[in-house]
Amino acid sequence: MRQVILDTETTGIDPRQGHKIIEIGCVEMVGRKLTKNHFHVYINPDREIEEEAFRVHGISNEFLNDKPRFHQVAQEFFEFIKGAELIIHNAPFDIGFIDHEFALLGAGYPKVADVCGVFDSLVYARKKHPGQKNNLDALCKRYGIDNSHRDLHGALLDSEILADVYLLMTGGQTSLGLANSSDSDSNEDGSVGEIRRLSPERPALKVIRASERELQAHEERLDLIEKKSGQALWRTNS
Repeated sequence: MRQVILDTETTGIDPRQGHKIIEIGCVEMVGRKLTKNHFHVYINPDREIEEEAFRVHGISNEFLNDKPRFHQVAQEFFEFIKGAELIIHNAPFDIGFIDHEFALLGAGYPKVADVCGVFDSLVYARKKHPGQKNNLDALCKRYGIDNSHRDLHGALLDSEILADVYLLMTGGQTSLGLANSSDSDSNEDGSVGEIRRLSPERPALKVIRASERELQAHEERLDLIEKKSGQALWRTNS
């Protein structure tokens, strides 16, 4: 399964008010492993960046003066995401801008959702952690991901961080090592622990199956439970 973790930076918050994309960052993941294949580009929006947006990402109009326009990178970007499942934090925002940019070209590009699957990690996080903060910084803290190098938002950096968050949040490639409360910070749910990524190159876990003797002992134990209680749940649910 090919997945693309995607983020954008923009001149403002609403494409219907003429705001444009100024940065796209994507990292590729296949089989829940990062491939080191990525797409990253800065884009000249041919309009002023709002001050509030600049305070978020720190990208200036002067920096973008010599960068390509969207129409110059659109086909390469489209080919990179086509057919993949996109993982995006607050997907409607980014998808709305991307669809708007493609529509402005008038070149017959389909809507993103017609050629890609979309996984909104913000929606998933809110279901998994109801009533808690679920922005990217909060999730990094919750899952023990070091984002101290992230002073400002950046599309490629945020995509790389989101890839780590996604893998941990969805339960893959993780290890939980419990520590003493005296030398470890407590998580928001009150538990104490340290979560760390396991190497994707680690060998597969060995599967140890029960022997015939162990299976027979198991059945005898279930017989005893049924005799005493009248029911063995392991058998009714099998």
